[in-house]
Amino acid sequence: MEEIDLYLRKSKIVREGVEALTFQTQEGRGRAWADQHGYRVRKVWKDNLSAWTDTKRPEFDLALAALKRKEVPALWCYAVDRFSRKGAGVVAGLLDAGTRLIFDYERLDSADSRDRERIIMDAERAKSSSDLLSYRVRDTKNTQRRKGVWLSAAPYGLRKDVEGKLRHADEWSVVLRVLEEIGDGTSARTVARGLTADGIPSPKGGSWGASTIRRIVANPVYEGWQVVALSREHTWPVAYRDASGKRLRVMAAGVEPVAAETVERARRVQAGHQRGALGTRVGRASHLLTDLLRCAGCGSKMPTMGRSYVCNGHAMGKPCPAPASAMRARIEDHVFNRWFAQVAHSEMGDPLMIAVAERWAALTAPEATEDAREAIAAAKSAEAAIERLANDRAAGLYNGVMGKHFPRLVAEAEETLREAQNRVSALSGSSVDLTMFDDSTLLAEAWGAADVPMRRDLLRVAVERITVTQAVRRGAPFDGEARCVIEWAQPTEEGKAT
Repeated sequence: MEEIDLYLRKSKIVREGVEALTFQTQEGRGRAWADQHGYRVRKVWKDNLSAWTDTKRPEFDLALAALKRKEVPALWCYAVDRFSRKGAGVVAGLLDAGTRLIFDYERLDSADSRDRERIIMDAERAKSSSDLLSYRVRDTKNTQRRKGVWLSAAPYGLRKDVEGKLRHADEWSVVLRVLEEIGDGTSARTVARGLTADGIPSPKGGSWGASTIRRIVANPVYEGWQVVALSREHTWPVAYRDASGKRLRVMAAGVEPVAAETVERARRVQAGHQRGALGTRVGRASHLLTDLLRCAGCGSKMPTMGRSYVCNGHAMGKPCPAPASAMRARIEDHVFNRWFAQVAHSEMGDPLMIAVAERWAALTAPEATEDAREAIAAAKSAEAAIERLANDRAAGLYNGVMGKHFPRLVAEAEETLREAQNRVSALSGSSVDLTMFDDSTLLAEAWGAADVPMRRDLLRVAVERITVTQAVRRGAPFDGEARCVIEWAQPTEEGKAT
């Protein structure tokens, strides 16, 4: 007895009463056809997905692959529009390959040469119908978006009213807590743990995760803006813009979003551009030499593992011809001694001390006040925003509907950067005190009084990078002079000119 496969498809949302769309009905019809024509059903493929042209259907792809490999001579489908809405190209290729397609509703069988033209025409009609429906749905949604109507389920902390506008829900205080704690410098993971420990359910009802916290911080809806995803792959929401490029409000009248200053601060701190109100910097390393060390064997960074700095490439299972590792205490002592000797014995006009002055000024003088710290963080954030736009454009995220807004987005980002840079310049006019770098006693006292973050900053005003080689043998005493190559900081062109 010959075999046949059945392909069943229904959309995710099925209207009640449309019995023909259910899997049970489709499979019953398929098995009845097989019995009537002397076939045995080998495999039933099922997709609970749309057949629109941009939808991936894994079971459909597998069913076609089985046909092409001639694992089965024929495929039954309830109707042409259940099969594909990608047009004649899909069915024509299969028909040319000699495969048999049966469409029950239209009573079409490609084994009958007279049905071939009808199958191709019906496939094109199904595509046209799908394209028209898709266009109508998109047009309707865009019209609603332009009116400030929220189209999907309300975001966490918000609810929809009868007009489709957003209002505060009971969880709004949790949203404010998240943004305020991130702005204070608390990491996303710590915020998530705190919410879970307090018995507050996450948006999905379980425990909180760091990614959920980051999504809340990134989502423009909490600033009151209508949002949209750029693509199926890039699902993080961005602010929706109308034909003129303007962002649209989505909150109901009288409902206040989160203050823009609160959101912007949380984003800058989360991105590592700014210290939090508690003095911490989210996502920054807490060990003295992390991000300075490089493995000579493969160039990988050397983060900490236990009591040592180790080659990250080797630790992650990647090939490294000579993976380096060093005890934290030993290499930190060596680097400090080299740093202290180099800085304390350099003249103020030396290239190293010019670089130290530039870097120390960047760390201290502009950040003498809270306003200046905000200005620097805003400039860093603006630079990162321009870089993200460039990367997103290169990745094709602005090839679609949002593409026409790209020049405006770049212009706005560049204007934001100019304003931030001007503000930094206005707040950076004070002189820089370099006394301690010219006095070894003061330098030693400053180091002794500093915490780890400050010691990290002090090292980095003079050290650019440290390359570490592998020990000569396992268990050999640490020889810093032989194993560490320190690259000292160099002044910028502006610094050289002065």
